[in-house]
Amino acid sequence: METNSEVKGSMNLPKQEELLASVSPHIHSGASIRKIMLTVIVALLPACTAGVLFFGLAALKTILLCVAFCVAIEWIWGRLDGRPDDWKDMSAALTGILLALNLAANVPWWICPIGAFLAIGIGKQLYGGIGYNPFNPALVARVGLLIGFPKLMTTWMPSLNMSSASHPLNQYVLDATTCATPLGVAKTAMTRPDTVNDVFSALSAPETYMVYLKGDMPGCLGETSVIALLLGGILLLALRLIKWQVPVAFIGTVAVFTGIVHYFNPAATPGPIFHVLTGGLFLGAFFMATDMVTSPMTNRGALVFGAGCGLITTLIRVWGGYPEGVSFSILIMNALTPMIDRYTAHRPFGTRKKTEEK
Repeated sequence: METNSEVKGSMNLPKQEELLASVSPHIHSGASIRKIMLTVIVALLPACTAGVLFFGLAALKTILLCVAFCVAIEWIWGRLDGRPDDWKDMSAALTGILLALNLAANVPWWICPIGAFLAIGIGKQLYGGIGYNPFNPALVARVGLLIGFPKLMTTWMPSLNMSSASHPLNQYVLDATTCATPLGVAKTAMTRPDTVNDVFSALSAPETYMVYLKGDMPGCLGETSVIALLLGGILLLALRLIKWQVPVAFIGTVAVFTGIVHYFNPAATPGPIFHVLTGGLFLGAFFMATDMVTSPMTNRGALVFGAGCGLITTLIRVWGGYPEGVSFSILIMNALTPMIDRYTAHRPFGTRKKTEEK
């Protein structure tokens, strides 16, 4: 027999038709895709500005072309696929900036639309659009361009200040228009035992480290200023848009393993500070390996992911055929992300381990 309190309580329950059943998440942070993409774009502005300052209007042209073609391809694909407003979430614009930062300032203009198609069409929309792509779209484009146009993708424009005789890297300029990156110089020096120690010493001098920090050196637009990239990375960390475990594990692993190799064989590769400050390590660690879609969901998974990227990067830089390995390492670890999530995911609240039946 029901008591008065039970009857009164049942009368206060909502009617069945007033109940709304839905899947998680039930609490929304208020952030939107567009807002997140705009924030990351703002975080990349220091790096873009540094690229324009060191490489001039050629860098600005490459950035604008990549953004314009990525947005255009996103709009065209969306119209054909019945999603005409996809381009408005700013993800295509962000991909265009990241693509440009993975290119040299002096690439031919037609490289930009090809890269945009590889990034947006092949790397993103072919899988269903944002949130469904297993690989970072900008890195899909970079690696695709590197395979298809290896000479163009490894022809570097010297920074505007490298013509000065006092520039620490001036001696490595090959001619008036192109030069080698510090990683490229180091890779070439490994094959010349008679000069390797002198080259490594020059590349690891304190004044040269300052050049790497500022970004006044040849390379991709995003392989320049460590300071500018670090400012953007700190902003993303402060706003909790990326997991700190990924960049810390990525950069730390590169430093540890290159330090071990250099300690036991100084002629095999320069020291860890050189490897941390050169190449696309900071761009990859803060802005590409931390992609929400293609990186692990858990903190433990993020550590594993970052460490894997660092290990593969080191193997390629020291013993591989390319002087740089950041792009390849992130793509390889992107492919392993589902497995990392599977083995590092937390158990749902209230679940118990299965017990064997007797």
